[in-house]
Amino acid sequence: MKSFTTIQLQYAHRFYGFKGEAQYLHGHTGILTIEVADTIENGVNMVFPCNEIYKTAWEVLQNFDHALILREDDPLLPAVLKVYDEQGIRGGAPTNKQKGPAFKTALATAYPECRLVVTKETMTVEGMIKMVYELLKDKLNIAKITFTSGVNGASEEFTPDKSIDRCPLCGIALNENGVCPKCGYKKR
Repeated sequence: MKSFTTIQLQYAHRFYGFKGEAQYLHGHTGILTIEVADTIENGVNMVFPCNEIYKTAWEVLQNFDHALILREDDPLLPAVLKVYDEQGIRGGAPTNKQKGPAFKTALATAYPECRLVVTKETMTVEGMIKMVYELLKDKLNIAKITFTSGVNGASEEFTPDKSIDRCPLCGIALNENGVCPKCGYKKR
């Protein structure tokens, strides 16, 4: 069975080198749906609490929200960073409160202090799915990811390959010591 949640992301990007409207800097509202598969945890009668899927994903994915997403070879990138330096906001501003931990994967690097994600590939809906899977594959038993942005959409199904010990009292994943980080339950 599957449980799922949706996350809304506001972002700006462009398709560097693309011959069409998307070559210009523009913004989107994207809707990300993450489906998690497993057996139903008997104690709570659910696969995984949807609000916990959201929290786990949002911790990292909030770096994409209200962010500029540029490919690493885009000539706009050095210009944007230069302006941020001149404004004194490249290292962060007091008003920049919504940020997750910085990350670096083979596909993307997040610079949360300046609301910037630098990608290896153009940030299409398909590219976003690849980035999300890479960031969350070790945290959630992902069965499917769907991302829509404007009239564009894509989805990919995955074969869940792990069994995640979950708390029988609240359904969330137990930590490496067999303890529920939410309610304190300890696996025997």
